[in-house]
Amino acid sequence: MTDESNLEYGIQFTSSALEMLGAIKDRRELEVLKNRINKLKSEPEKQGKALVDNLVGYRSVRAVGQRYRIIYRVEETTIVVLVVGVGKRKEGDKKDIYALLKRLLDD
Repeated sequence: MTDESNLEYGIQFTSSALEMLGAIKDRRELEVLKNRINKLKSEPEKQGKALVDNLVGYRSVRAVGQRYRIIYRVEETTIVVLVVGVGKRKEGDKKDIYALLKRLLDD
């Protein structure tokens, strides 16, 4: 029997998530985001919050203070955290990370 708390998940990125990360020009912010993503290797299902509506099955964690959200899905069968989006929370704005993700996932 494996000890679930010692299980380390792999991290994978969708092409959209990689583009979003690549668009972040501030190196310090990018470093903080990468460090936060790496923390998802351990017990990702216990971090952040579960999303609702069109994003059921995904989770969100905050990074760089409260400015950014990292959106991911835990894939238990392959022991992988799939990062699907990284961006700023701008409620009501079409560039809001949640609005962007809903559009991506609807396609």
